[in-house]
Amino acid sequence: MCLPVFCLATFLLAGCGASAVKRYPMEGEVLKLDPSTKNATIKHGEIKGWMDAMTMEYTVKPDPEFAKLHVGDHIQATVVVQDPMYWVTDVKVTGTAAK
Repeated sequence: MCLPVFCLATFLLAGCGASAVKRYPMEGEVLKLDPSTKNATIKHGEIKGWMDAMTMEYTVKPDPEFAKLHVGDHIQATVVVQDPMYWVTDVKVTGTAAK
């Protein structure tokens, strides 16, 4: 009797873990930076499989990735999604906005 109950409990608890991590490529322009929160407001194109083109704020992780950014930079990056959280990493600056 104990073994079937243990197996059922193990199966049910396995589904209670964190959601799967998904990664999506992103291209966009940095519009605003907040060093105190390590957030960047990015105007990006469609992120296929996750979101339409829009402007929104993203946390940038880890700190050295945030340090690469300047307002006006054009970037390629990876958006990491682990519901309900999301953040940007693997930042590559590809250009700057014309002034």
